[in-house]
Amino acid sequence: MTHPFELNQEIELAATPEQVWEAIATGPGVDSWFMGRTELGASVGGPASLTMPGHTEQAVITGYEPGARLATRSEEAADGRFMAIEYLVEGRDGGATVLRIVQSGMLGDDWETEFEAMKAGWPIYLETLRQYLARFAGRTPSVTTVFRPGVGGPEALWKTVTESLGTTPDVSEGDEVRLPDGSAGVVYYANLPVNLGVRTSEGLYRFIHSGIDRGDVLVLGHQNFAGRDEQSAWESWTTEHFA
Repeated sequence: MTHPFELNQEIELAATPEQVWEAIATGPGVDSWFMGRTELGASVGGPASLTMPGHTEQAVITGYEPGARLATRSEEAADGRFMAIEYLVEGRDGGATVLRIVQSGMLGDDWETEFEAMKAGWPIYLETLRQYLARFAGRTPSVTTVFRPGVGGPEALWKTVTESLGTTPDVSEGDEVRLPDGSAGVVYYANLPVNLGVRTSEGLYRFIHSGIDRGDVLVLGHQNFAGRDEQSAWESWTTEHFA
């Protein structure tokens, strides 16, 4: 049985409305702070697809007001499930911008678990958007997306991840860490046992646990703005640590 839902998010960003629009209403812009690969058209009826490893979620643009509003809606599944997202951009004095996001639609039988996962997931992506606009705005990244199911639960997962970063599960925002390749980084978001965000001079790196009820999956969503393709390296890292 399907269940309706609505989730609201808001963030104030130290960027112009034009910069925020570029980040949320173009494929390269979204690729710079979200996950996977996004294709976005530039008019109502255009594509709004998200491609993850082995899967593409198809959607269309249902509202398009340049610099102000973007709305998309996914295809409706046989049981009535669908996802709609509306982005509202509003400029503020001093060159700041408020971005409001309304996510709504119909979820399936396990709607409560899915809803809580989305609610827990948005904050790290919005903080990643803030980091992108502050430090890498206008640059197109090389994107890494890795899914590793059955990682042994959150305690084992975060012990492995934080040890690889040279820290502990008590890690907090502002802590200095080091990626497996030796790159120095700073934690910009810490919400263990759910997710962790690290910033280096080259990019933004996210480590996310889906939760036991959602497959016990480690999700890596990274952006390297120096153009380095890190997909194979991170795939090898997950294979080595989560066989």
